[in-house]
Amino acid sequence: MKDSLMTDWISVLHSYLAYIVLALLFLAVANAITGLIGKRMFTLEKDYRLSLFTLILCHMQLLIGILLYFISSSGFFAVKTLGMGGLNPAARLLAVEHPFINILAVALITVGWSRHKKVMEGKKKFKSIAIFYGLGLILILSRIPWAQWFN
Repeated sequence: MKDSLMTDWISVLHSYLAYIVLALLFLAVANAITGLIGKRMFTLEKDYRLSLFTLILCHMQLLIGILLYFISSSGFFAVKTLGMGGLNPAARLLAVEHPFINILAVALITVGWSRHKKVMEGKKKFKSIAIFYGLGLILILSRIPWAQWFN
């Protein structure tokens, strides 16, 4: 199956948006850790907006990735055509590991956002964001197809 121009465009969007998502996710985690250590107040102007914007972009990236998974030849089509045993490690990363782990990562980030909303104390808000967004960041970094990014 040959990828179309639209598939190529969505793939480029997914790749470039990933840089923004990673930067924001790193900033949100760093902000939460510094807020926790510095015993700062959790503010709407900075902390809330940074965490919310990061959550929104993570969800957008996930939706674009899911769309790409179903229209690209290296996603669902590869698994359907080759089966799990026919995938080499690079193809398995793109078709199975990357989507599964990133869905799990965005779910953890969403849990962190949801938990932070339920508490009133700034320390607990920062702790929730730091832990769950941090775990999400680690999972995302573990399954990025780095070889494709730098080609």
